[in-house]
Amino acid sequence: MKIGVGFEIIYDFEQVTPLIAVVGMHFTRASDIIVPDYLTTEPAVPITPYRDGFGNWCNRLVAPAGRMRLAAEGTVRDSGLPDMIAPSATQHAVEDLPSDTIVYLLGSRYCETDRLSDIAWKLFEQVAPGWPRVQAICDFVHDRIAFGYEHARPTMTAWEVFNERKGVCRDYAHLAIALCRCMNIPARYCTGYLGDIGIPPPHAVGDFAGWFEAYLGGRWYTFDPRNNTPRIGRVLIAQGRDAADVPITQTFGPNTLVSFKVWTDELA
Repeated sequence: MKIGVGFEIIYDFEQVTPLIAVVGMHFTRASDIIVPDYLTTEPAVPITPYRDGFGNWCNRLVAPAGRMRLAAEGTVRDSGLPDMIAPSATQHAVEDLPSDTIVYLLGSRYCETDRLSDIAWKLFEQVAPGWPRVQAICDFVHDRIAFGYEHARPTMTAWEVFNERKGVCRDYAHLAIALCRCMNIPARYCTGYLGDIGIPPPHAVGDFAGWFEAYLGGRWYTFDPRNNTPRIGRVLIAQGRDAADVPITQTFGPNTLVSFKVWTDELA
């Protein structure tokens, strides 16, 4: 299938403000891209791309004072298959993990493994390691957390999500990531597009989505505790330790968000 993705974000800036945008389709989808989702701005300003420490493509620019529109639109080819399920995927002993996965065992800005470790072991020590344990964590998070955009706040951490029992998709992901890391399973945060392909209406308003990947059986697998069911048409933008590593935009000055639109549509 072909999927059209895009967004439009409009800001009002009080002053000249540097900005980093992480909004393009991930390089792992490069061979699938039919129409590149190049970032555009109104007014037009120079954009400098670079690759961050996690391999994500980022864009640096300086917004002038006043109103600015950021937008992109592209088309990507997709298999049309739901997220993979691999119940036999095994858990690695920590000493056998590849070195580049170790960072995803450690605590991070939104994933306080030190606060959640005892809880995680009490909840999941008796669950079979590997895929069953990660799925049990997803089931727990999905059942414990009440979803609602009114619950969103930029400072919400996994510990707070666990205690307040509410949040948005990134909060579900942060809590599941932290619990996986506590159980010695590398887990990394993912952000991207996820539409409603294969899901009966009514459909929610378009938004960027947050999920995570766990390292099992020698590869990374997708898990989504918010939806907790395999989904079709997931389009990755960026990966990191948590949302602090991959904000859609990072602004270095005061601003007001005027408008925010995201779309993900199956094309004929």
